[in-house]
Amino acid sequence: MSVTNTASTPKDAGLEVSTSRQFESWMKDTGASFVISTYQAGAVLVIGPPTETGKLWLHMRAIERPMGIACSSERLIVASLNQVVTFINPREDADAATEPLFVPQLAHFTGDLDIHDLAIGADGQPVFVNTLFSCLATTSPTHSFRPIWTPPFISRLAAEDRCHLNGLAMRDGKPAYVTAVAQTDIVDGWRDRRRDGGLVMDVETNEIVAAGLSMPHSPRLYRDQLYVLNAGTGEFGTIDLASGRFEPIAFCPGYARGLSFLGDYAIVGLSELRDTKTFHNLELSERLDKQGVAARCGVQVIDLRTGDVVHWLTAKGIIQELFDVAVLPNARKPSLIGFKSDEIRRVISIED
Repeated sequence: MSVTNTASTPKDAGLEVSTSRQFESWMKDTGASFVISTYQAGAVLVIGPPTETGKLWLHMRAIERPMGIACSSERLIVASLNQVVTFINPREDADAATEPLFVPQLAHFTGDLDIHDLAIGADGQPVFVNTLFSCLATTSPTHSFRPIWTPPFISRLAAEDRCHLNGLAMRDGKPAYVTAVAQTDIVDGWRDRRRDGGLVMDVETNEIVAAGLSMPHSPRLYRDQLYVLNAGTGEFGTIDLASGRFEPIAFCPGYARGLSFLGDYAIVGLSELRDTKTFHNLELSERLDKQGVAARCGVQVIDLRTGDVVHWLTAKGIIQELFDVAVLPNARKPSLIGFKSDEIRRVISIED
């Protein structure tokens, strides 16, 4: 199949991107791209290494309220407002891996479940955090979702966002750990415990392995370590599974959500603080005020060996909040075909 990758123009859409001095050269050295979801702006943003023009590859595709992302060079899955959409890279030419073109192929209509983190299970099916119903779930061919695990303190499935279950860490294709803002079993009960009610739970044992966190997000297992974003304090760190302690590695000047890894580096997504009760009375706000700075929106690259923020990218304009950040290794110019674009009418593949 013959296709041509063309980037949309984020600048025309009111997006301004700035970077640290060495960010572009670092991206060029790694050869990787980032896929970022911003539910606030209703878009998926792809950032790749500099192209022949010497500028970063920027591609943006409108998707209604995108949240969790799971991806590989062959497949990209996005949780949107009321769908879990699977994009497939049908390219079969020499540039299929390095310049993937993701075409929407399958959509599961879930209704508005407020899906947060999303992963691909060992069976190839999506596994997601069903935040509205306080459970882990997968897609169903006949229903909105099929629950696969519920925290033991949740007495029944109800559309009440009782504990704000939000983060998912996988091990060998199976759910391993989750994060929640509070251990509550009443409608919206987590909002009263945002400052210190956060927890990390072992899915297999149903045990709480860490408590006393502040709005934790994005748990990830990497190199035998459990990493988490303690978003309410603005800290990226690890969980000591023996003691249950959160060990900070770096402070992030923004509301931290979205975490991926690339070699010796962690890629952390940051958001500005909405002027709502959700972010009121958090230690993050106090720390930012003390430093005399405002919360940033963008990504920070943290060296796992030193804890230093070695590179960064900030976004201004139409994007103020991010949710998830995924890494596509060895991908120079990834792009997505839109649901209603002229391109989708012309990109046709035939299964052998």
